[in-house]
Amino acid sequence: MTVKLEQFDDNDSLLSAFSQQLASLLKQAINTKGFANIAVSGGSTPKPLFQALSKISLPWSKVNVTLADERWVDASHEASNERLVRENLLINEAAAANFVSLTTADENAEDAEAAISSRLAALNLPFDVIILGMGEDGHTASLFPCSAQLEEGFNLKRKELVIATEPTTAPHQRMSLTLASIIASNNVFLHITGEKKKKVFEDALANHSALEKPIKAVCDACELKLVWAP
Repeated sequence: MTVKLEQFDDNDSLLSAFSQQLASLLKQAINTKGFANIAVSGGSTPKPLFQALSKISLPWSKVNVTLADERWVDASHEASNERLVRENLLINEAAAANFVSLTTADENAEDAEAAISSRLAALNLPFDVIILGMGEDGHTASLFPCSAQLEEGFNLKRKELVIATEPTTAPHQRMSLTLASIIASNNVFLHITGEKKKKVFEDALANHSALEKPIKAVCDACELKLVWAP
C-alpha cells in the first residue's frame, strides 16, 4: 500500500499547484504519444479545480476527458457529472478538449456496459491521469460499499472497463470505472478537502476491509497520490 500525501495550507494553494501539476502531466503525455487521457470525478470539491485547469494553456484538442463515474441521468440533469464538467472544465482554454460520455440512451445502465467499455477502449488507455473523490462512507467512483455489484467491480479479470452499479444509500443507477481501470492509470490522485474526509480516509486504511471502504481497494493496488488541504 502506497499513499503519497501532497498537503497544502489552504485550498487556494492546492488549486494553483494541483492544476499546474495536472497540466504538466497532460503535456508530457501529449509530447510522448500525441494525446492525453484524463478521467475526473463529480461533486463540489473538484469544481474550483476544473475552473483553474480550464484556464491553463495547453494543446487541449489532443486531450480526451471522461469521468470516473456518472449517474444514469440525462446530461442536462442537475445531478449529471457530465453537466458539471461541461460547465466548469470544458470552458476557456479547455473548450477544445474532447469529452467522452459515460451514458447512452439505454434505460438501464447495465445494458450499456459493453458500449461504454468500447467507447473508452477506443481512447487507447490507460488514463494518464485519474482524479478520484471519496464519500464519507469510503466509496470512490461509484464503487459503493452498499452496492451488490461491488465485488464484481473489484474483479481484476473483468472484461468490461466499466460496471453499472446501484447504490442503496444514494439515488440513481450509476456507471463506474472498475477497480482494474482505475489502478491501471499512470497517475491516480485522490482529491479531498477538510479534516473530516481525511479522518474517513485514514480510518478506512487502518480499520476496514476494501469491501467496507472501497477507497482502500485502490490504495492496496496502486500508488495513490492524496491531494489535501484543510
